[in-house]
Amino acid sequence: MSPRLPSPIRGVLFDLDGTLLDAFPPIISALNQTLKEFGKPEMTPEAIKRHTGHGGGGIRPLFPDHVEQAGKRFLELHDALYLKQVQSIDGADTMLAFLQEKSIPMAVVTSKGQHRAEAQIELLGWQGYFQTVVGKLDGRPEKPSPIPLQMACDASGFSALESLMIGDGIGDMQAGRSAGAFSIGITDSFSEKELKEGGASICFKSLNEVYQWLRTVIG
Repeated sequence: MSPRLPSPIRGVLFDLDGTLLDAFPPIISALNQTLKEFGKPEMTPEAIKRHTGHGGGGIRPLFPDHVEQAGKRFLELHDALYLKQVQSIDGADTMLAFLQEKSIPMAVVTSKGQHRAEAQIELLGWQGYFQTVVGKLDGRPEKPSPIPLQMACDASGFSALESLMIGDGIGDMQAGRSAGAFSIGITDSFSEKELKEGGASICFKSLNEVYQWLRTVIG
């Protein structure tokens, strides 16, 4: 059973890539170059988005025999681009400003490396919106585990049961449901059926649609 919509909503958790940021161009470029260098076929942009959106979809499944070497090469390529090829998703600034105006705390929960996520958020001038950013660190569980969501909730002063989880990946929905958050899926790389099977309580086609719905819910 999916968690109920909290009333009132005490907090909002956001995925980052594909939800608030269009940060896939450097990921796609770096991953395909790494695949090429290791003698593997390149992937389509859609396939890469789905791979990352499943949660836990990192380097290991693609390079089982060269995890360390491939991971190092991917990051070398990615880090040369990730602050040059990033822009906000349409509607993100409006959404964040609206929630801040309503005094609803926000946090980011991402599988992107911690310092990379913080750097991209700072680049867009968003650091003042979020109570915390929970990214990838050695030894820290990743989505679809609920642990990073619970960490974000604890740091932000609200419980998962009082919050929304907004994301575009199956891993986001699985983590949200496991944590007890009302999970909202954005149907970009995954269908409504896939996201709801993962744990989404409701789905929209875009972040702008989520914003319009939230305006009616929050007032």
